[in-house]
Order: sequence, then C-alpha cells, then structure tokens
Amino acid sequence: MTKTVRFHELGGPEVMVLEDLEVGEPGPGELRIRVEAIGVNRAEALFRSGTYIEEVRSFPAKLGTEASGVVEAVGPGVTGFAPGQAVSTVPAFSQNDYGVYAERAIVPAAAVLHRPDGVDAVSGAAVWMPYLTAYGALVEVGGMRAGDTVALTAASSSVGLAGIHTVARAGATPIAITRTAAKKEQLLKEGAAEVIVSDEEDVPSRLLDLTGGRGVEHVFDAVAGPGVTGLARAVAPGGTLFLYGALSGQPTPYPGFDLGMPALNLRTYTVLETTRDPERLRRAAAYVASGLRAGAFRPVVDRVFPLEEIVRAHHHMASGTQIGKIVVTAG
Repeated sequence: MTKTVRFHELGGPEVMVLEDLEVGEPGPGELRIRVEAIGVNRAEALFRSGTYIEEVRSFPAKLGTEASGVVEAVGPGVTGFAPGQAVSTVPAFSQNDYGVYAERAIVPAAAVLHRPDGVDAVSGAAVWMPYLTAYGALVEVGGMRAGDTVALTAASSSVGLAGIHTVARAGATPIAITRTAAKKEQLLKEGAAEVIVSDEEDVPSRLLDLTGGRGVEHVFDAVAGPGVTGLARAVAPGGTLFLYGALSGQPTPYPGFDLGMPALNLRTYTVLETTRDPERLRRAAAYVASGLRAGAFRPVVDRVFPLEEIVRAHHHMASGTQIGKIVVTAG
C-alpha cells in the first residue's frame, strides 16, 4: 500500500485526503517510481477546484504532474530507464490519467527525464516545469535574442523567476512586474534589471520609458484579464505577448482593435506544447541541463512541506506570499 492524495469532490484544499492504495505494476510505456519530492503548481489547485482548462472526469481523482524520485519498475516496451535511476517527471499528461501526489506512482515514461548529476530530490521536483515553461515560450516559440527586452508578470512565481534567469542567460534584459514592493529586493537579487510595482506604478508607461519608447519585444504574462490591454500598449512592433496563466480570474479582452491594430502577436502558451512534443522536450531538457551545469539556472524553493501537510501546502500557495516553488516531500 502507498499513501496517495485524492479528492472526492471539487473544492478548496480541504477536499484533499491521504489514502492508502495499491500502486500496482507499470503497464506498457509506463514506469513506477518511488516519489521523493513533489512540485506544487497552480494547475493542481485549479484542477481540484474545477476551474482548470481540463475538467475532472470522475471521482475520486488524483493530483500532480511534477515529481522527482527513483525508478522502481519498468513497464513493457520502455527503454532508456532502469530500476534505481534518479528521475523527474514533467507535466506531460492529464491528471485524469496519472497523479504524483503519492509515495509511489505510475507515470508515462514519455514524461520522465533523467535527473542531472548534482540535482537533489527537492531541486529535481522544482526545476523542470518552471524552466521548460519559460524556455518553451520565450526561446522555442518566441525566438528571444540577445538585446531583446522582456517584461515578466507574476515575477516572483517559480515560472517568473525561471523566466528572469532564462532571459538573462540569453543576453536579453528582464523587467520584473510584481504587485507590491514586498518582493522587489528579492527580484533584483534574482537578476531582474528593473522591477515595476504594479500597485504603485503605471506599468505600460514604465515599460515604454525603460525602452526609450520602443516597447518590449516580449511580455511573459501569467495574469491575463483587463491588464492585457495596457501590456499590449508597451509591446514593440512585431513583438509577442504570451499569456501562460490567468491569475486575474477575469475575462481577457483582445487589445488589438482598441489600440488601432498594431503589429502585435498575442499568443497563449502552456508547457504541454513543449512536454508533449518529443523533439521540443529533448531540446528543452538539453537547454535547461546546460543552464544548470553553468550555474545560470537553479530552482528557487520557497518552502518544503511533508506529504501529510498537503492541505497546508495548498493554503500557502493560495496566500500568494511565496517566492519561488513550493515542494512537498514524500516517503
């Protein structure tokens, strides 16, 4: 039996319960891993509450797509993995099919990466999703180049911080946008060239001032909602505004008509574009591993909770006070 987090109805963190379940053997194309640490993401809170881009198909339901651990068993047809190897899972599957909020879990081998040397279990559960998201949007899709300027909202999130590091490594200029001044100093320490406090400053005006009126080549936005129109004002001609989250919870307008039809690329993005494409994932994993080896990339872990405190971990995520990744340890 293995301790596994499930929920039997939609709702807040309290609907999650820890249950003893049989984990079973991996089927074709699958691995069984002994989970050491779990990366907690907003996608799980949205799925649990019924507000995710994918609905819960049936109850009881599982949670979690990002974990690190050790391979226990290899299913038929799987190559490249052996028991005892240290690995991490990446978000490449539906939580209706698999969940890694557990002490042991069955996962699709296509969603598993070997853990680089020197990356411990907690880091292995905190590094991949943020950097794969930032790389996939800005580098793979956006073609970010040295000399570009990139504005990043929700900059203190794990993806926002990975975005800052990714932009800086490319020779581009990261401008962090955060709601209050409480996280400004930390964002500067993480490599932001400038920090805009959105509760106190006019974001579009500041972005235009910082770029000499040119505007930014890329916006990496996790908030969406009405603020998108203002951000679009500050995008350079031919630039791209990526929407990779919807933290505002409000409808998002299409700003092109209101702004006089500028040469604006407005694009949604999720990490699944990268993780479900084997070639993109191969390139992304090599890029992130290179950054880790060079010391340019590193996971920023806010707090670590034991699996028994998964409800507290989700409450902490909902508080919005964290800087970086929340990790849960298992076993």
